[in-house]
Amino acid sequence: MSSKAPIIGRLAVIGLGLIGGSFAKGLRQSGLCHEVVGCDPDPATCRVAVSLGIVDIMTDDLAEAVQGADLIMLAVPVLAMERVLGQLATLDIGQAVITDAGSTKSAVVDAVRNAFGRIPPHFVPGHPIAGSERSGVEAADAGLFRNHKVILTPLEETAETSLALVRRAWQAVGADVEDMRLADHDEVLAATSHLPHLLAFSLVDTLASRSENLEIFRYAAGGFRDFTRIAASDPVMWRDVFLANRDAVLRSLDDFTHDLSRLRAAVEEGDANALLGVFTRARSAREHFSKILARRAYMEPMQTQSINFIANPGASVQGRIRVPGDKSISHRSIMLGSLAEGVTEVEGFLEGEDSLATLQAFRDMGVVIEGPDHGRVTINGVGLHGLQAPPGPIYVGNSGTSMRLLAGLLAGQTFTTELTGDASLTKRPMGRVANPLREMGANIDTGEEGRPPLHIKGAESHLKGMDYVMPMASAQVKSCLLLAGLYAEGSTSVTEPAPTRDHTERMLKGFGYPVQVEGATATVDSGHKLTGCKIDVPADISSAAFFMVAASIAEGSDLTLEHVGINPTRIGVINILRAMGGDITLSNEREVGGEPVADVRVRYAPLKGIEIPEDQVPLAIDEFPVLFIAAACAEGRTILRGAEELRVKESDRIQVMADGLQLLGIKAEPTSDGIIIEGGVMGGATVDSHMDHRIAMSFAIASLRATADICITDCIHVATSFPGFIDLARSVGINIRQEDNA
Repeated sequence: MSSKAPIIGRLAVIGLGLIGGSFAKGLRQSGLCHEVVGCDPDPATCRVAVSLGIVDIMTDDLAEAVQGADLIMLAVPVLAMERVLGQLATLDIGQAVITDAGSTKSAVVDAVRNAFGRIPPHFVPGHPIAGSERSGVEAADAGLFRNHKVILTPLEETAETSLALVRRAWQAVGADVEDMRLADHDEVLAATSHLPHLLAFSLVDTLASRSENLEIFRYAAGGFRDFTRIAASDPVMWRDVFLANRDAVLRSLDDFTHDLSRLRAAVEEGDANALLGVFTRARSAREHFSKILARRAYMEPMQTQSINFIANPGASVQGRIRVPGDKSISHRSIMLGSLAEGVTEVEGFLEGEDSLATLQAFRDMGVVIEGPDHGRVTINGVGLHGLQAPPGPIYVGNSGTSMRLLAGLLAGQTFTTELTGDASLTKRPMGRVANPLREMGANIDTGEEGRPPLHIKGAESHLKGMDYVMPMASAQVKSCLLLAGLYAEGSTSVTEPAPTRDHTERMLKGFGYPVQVEGATATVDSGHKLTGCKIDVPADISSAAFFMVAASIAEGSDLTLEHVGINPTRIGVINILRAMGGDITLSNEREVGGEPVADVRVRYAPLKGIEIPEDQVPLAIDEFPVLFIAAACAEGRTILRGAEELRVKESDRIQVMADGLQLLGIKAEPTSDGIIIEGGVMGGATVDSHMDHRIAMSFAIASLRATADICITDCIHVATSFPGFIDLARSVGINIRQEDNA
């Protein structure tokens, strides 16, 4: 037994099966208890429990077991709980804390209320999410709960001291303890635990009843074994569970039966598309669940993992590389391909978290999408009016592009949707799309100060086209309104104060949808259709920008970036670097799917500070963080104005970059709409990226000219826009590594 000082004088465990026995054995070994008493009516269990060292004392008398107890664990079957609680209510148990391990909480709480006439303040409902194919006291395992979830469902009446004691007891046996509302617990467990057990029992019973069952089981593969493993669980316990949690189980079973009947119909009718839709959605969901389970985050919000970059000074960059596909085009390929008639095939799709969020959103709305597989995606379009209501809120993670563009599309649907995102996205303004959509007749509610989530109610009347003059340049706002215009009566025109990326206009034309562009105004009329096509996504110039700056500032560098998209509305980074004296040449220029691409060669050249032309600001809005690094390495002063939009990106990029540059010894003065940077010598420091992927990658590039290591914190979102960034950076000579901290 451990030498830790016990905080529980006497633990009484009522019911010495797998769960009760494992709890008793684990706490006894932890040293948290002075004495562990077991209570079970089975004489054989009493003998084995003591001989195996599971308890100190064993009895079949409940009164004897709980006398003087500080903590009482009820680990009896759910349907036996009321009888045990009835006996317990007649005994003088003093201030003993009572908890249980039942897998249905409403039934247990009702039993407590019936027995005591109220909910005692020392009662703490609980449920360990753990089990084994073996059952009985012989299967008791002190490590059964280690790294497994234990869900506590405290009630209004539950005393904080009682809750703390039960939580401490479970933590002592290695469990991860979480709290949950009682009603939520029973619904979640009915769907994720009870229903799978019911199906496993039923499938094995069905197959075992067939005359050829020996042949069936003889040739069953590992998948059958894995799926039916849980049918080896205790039948009596599961009988009680299903009866105790009847209503929640029936709701889950009804949903499953409904979906299963649709799947049967698809098989009967030979509907390959419907089958593929179910299988692709299921595979995607399973992969998502696997990631959550791998993080030990079952039934809880994912814990944020801390990832830091350590970048060492010096080196030059050399070679030929191709950065991942353009994120803006990847987003739009999924959106327009889903709304097209026919099949759209995509090559070069960016498999980053943002683009995958858009892909999953359309899967949730009934679109069959195959892949991604090494950048290849096949979209079976449903047409402009073929989307279906998603089963729940659409979660887009950290993707502002997904949320803003989807808002335009969803404003024209007949069903109601909710768009949500992660903590970072919920801080970003959505009024800039919600307000003009409301002017078109959309019914949209936002969170406080116009921030997510967005509640978009089904259109009670058609959207009305309008002429909208944007107060500030934003490709996301323009695209949102043009996409809403596909569903609006009449024409929808958007006029921008300065040029922004025009991927939406180009891609609509590529799908056969007419778009009129006259000067700064783009116009769409409703009533046309999109037709599936092939899309070759060029390399993302925003991702290439990090390496353009790297080669420009590191002496001796010579780097070629292949197949980069050079859309005229996106080449601000090239124009600005050239204006600063950068040595950048384009070759193999061509057009792919309506988008111009080229190979970009960048060689080191001394840079000079400039006043950045305001007409270039919208053309480089996402690239400014790394351009600030170029400015810090340039001779003289660089001035940026007219870039107030940088303050409402994933972070306040003006302030965050200024703070980081100052830590590195660079004079950087933020202004309301820009920054003034004096070139100089950069030292080393620890820089906070504020979980902004472009900030993190920009300071990694800065290391090429630093005199000491740069540590960049909170880099978890780099995979959002640039999966494989570190490997690619190292391949061209940048000295960078990643440190993971749970």
